Amino acid sequence: MANISLNKALLARLLRYTQIYTTSDASSQTVPSTPQQWDLLHLLKEEMQALGLSDISLDDKGYLFATLPATIDKPVPVLGLLAHVDTAPAFNGKNVKPQVIERYGGNDILLAGSGDKLSAKVFPSLNKLIGHTLVTTDGTSLLGADDKSGIAIILSVVEYLLAHPEIPHGKIRIGFTPDEEIGRGAKHFDVAKFGADVAYTLDGGPVGELQYETFNADEATVTLYGRSVHPGYAKDTMINAWTRACEYQHLLPPHLTPPTSEARQGFIFLRNMEGSTDECRIHYALRSFERAEIENYQKMLFETMEKMQQKYGEQCGKVEIKEHYRNMGEVLVHYLYLIDIAKQAMESQGITPNIDPIRGGTDGARLSFMGLPTPNLFTGGENFHGPFEFISVDTMNQSANVVINIAQKFTTYPFHSGESL
Repeated sequence: MANISLNKALLARLLRYTQIYTTSDASSQTVPSTPQQWDLLHLLKEEMQALGLSDISLDDKGYLFATLPATIDKPVPVLGLLAHVDTAPAFNGKNVKPQVIERYGGNDILLAGSGDKLSAKVFPSLNKLIGHTLVTTDGTSLLGADDKSGIAIILSVVEYLLAHPEIPHGKIRIGFTPDEEIGRGAKHFDVAKFGADVAYTLDGGPVGELQYETFNADEATVTLYGRSVHPGYAKDTMINAWTRACEYQHLLPPHLTPPTSEARQGFIFLRNMEGSTDECRIHYALRSFERAEIENYQKMLFETMEKMQQKYGEQCGKVEIKEHYRNMGEVLVHYLYLIDIAKQAMESQGITPNIDPIRGGTDGARLSFMGLPTPNLFTGGENFHGPFEFISVDTMNQSANVVINIAQKFTTYPFHSGESL
């Protein structure tokens, strides 16, 4: 299939979506977690109606589904395409002012709002994007290409396929979800209502990314108790929970942290500490590709608390662990034809597939365990969740071409009897 240029549509959509404030909030108990996510969801619903999609539904939890009807009569698996509308609360997501750099020349890019520079010396992947159209932040916010680029790619593909009914493809279901960035994107996802046999999330990074493994992820809260008295009269009376929390952290292995890990190595990440002299809570993220290893991390936290209890008494603190998500590779290993189809689609566009595990998670992690096998595809974005986030529109276009090719390959792929669908 010849390369199709959707750059103009992709750029227009990306700029429109990124300027809509959609940051999610882990402390909120509502669904979606923030009201501003509805602004983009309603816009997308109207856009899909204008495109002429069918079966459009937006439920009270913020899950937006629609159908692109098949152009063939042959029975093939129903393909799902997914992206999320929220942006990460890790950095400011308000008043996004995207900068467009056409035909990037390799020079430093001034982020006009902050005065910082996006430099290939610091971010060498920029050297591979010379000649591309880039979109950056102005330095005062994140960009939100995670995952508004995925939305832009999906709808640009849909628009193209609607304009070209001669392209063969089966039924395609489109889904946009809230709250992915706070780990709740699949919590209220109705797999039966969505009605796809398999799906891909458009939520990856540089060109060629094709991912079917994620971390196993747990969230841990370690609570240390103290006793608050006036500091001027605290001799032999005050117990400072902050001090005990620092002592607890110091007892953990220093090599099991994000800055010391890469590839398939896991970590224990101290996210934050909160509280008072009376009570201090440490929040940890436990991550590993292997279940046995993450269980060992859990054991470390409990054993460290036991050391504190031996020193200060059993009531000095406690450890609570909550399962977050599991490595979707445990499911997707039974659906490797999804990887094969995506590989073929990339290679037909001259793209070398990069099949590495995600050092993080996607909606696909939970969805795969919920009965919807869902690998992840690249979008072209990099440096997500911060002011140095950027994306190549040319790479977005490559992703769109891969998706179109995947849809076509589903009509001819030699599925075998007994193969999981």
